[in-house]
Amino acid sequence: MFQRGTRIQRIIVDVLLVVGLLISIFPFYWMIVMSTNKTGDIYSVPPKLIIGNQLWINISHVLQSISFFQSFFNTLIIACSVTILVLFFCSIAGFTFAKFDFPGKNVLFVFLIGTIIIPPASSLVAIFVIMADLHLIGTYLPEIIPNMVPAFGIFWMRQYALSSIPTELIDAAKMDGCGHLRLYWNVALPALRPALGFLAITTFVFVWNDYLWPLIVFNTPNLYTLQVSLAQLNGVYNTDYSMVMAGTFMATIPLIIIFFIGARQFIANLSAGALKF
Repeated sequence: MFQRGTRIQRIIVDVLLVVGLLISIFPFYWMIVMSTNKTGDIYSVPPKLIIGNQLWINISHVLQSISFFQSFFNTLIIACSVTILVLFFCSIAGFTFAKFDFPGKNVLFVFLIGTIIIPPASSLVAIFVIMADLHLIGTYLPEIIPNMVPAFGIFWMRQYALSSIPTELIDAAKMDGCGHLRLYWNVALPALRPALGFLAITTFVFVWNDYLWPLIVFNTPNLYTLQVSLAQLNGVYNTDYSMVMAGTFMATIPLIIIFFIGARQFIANLSAGALKF
């Protein structure tokens, strides 16, 4: 009787998980359907849920309407640069907060956590003025510099370092003459790889999808990111939603690839860490 009840509960959980999965996937599937059909098919009743044959036509319209590959290249440079800088600065700062003592450590960390609750939109004007005073407007740097040391990234790396790097290992490395940078490179980084994988995925996706800040600081079309360029596809009176969805689909493909590559590495490192300890 007990086994039967457990089996029923398991079936219910599996059904709920499948329903949740289908609900999560449907918006992406609907985007594909819209990008492979004509705009008129989107308004048909009942709605058309079958993938069409208009994808290449819609993609050609996108390429004719905006500088897609230039925007793709701009976004790729910015996202990769920010991700690399975030991984370096947040990992070394989080490792320092977790395993080293220095004057004002607790006060500085509390101040750092306090900045997380500040809405990002409230600082846009101040950051823009700083970037303008430094004569950086018109380059990639206004998008890279403000995003390269997020407070959440430092907090995340600190919390992971506290539980994944034994203090005894740090003490043993110090006795062998390791300095701070060597401790970071040889001791901290191997243990922080799963956390770095998660942080890399979230950072890359955030920067790739950012729209408001690039819209403010990039004043020339040759610097537009993908999100800004895709917004140009929306017409004033009429919008070709099939073309918009085709452009969105093209912009989403790199994120899917990055996610699967990073998620695989993330899960592999977690399993390795569990077996090790």
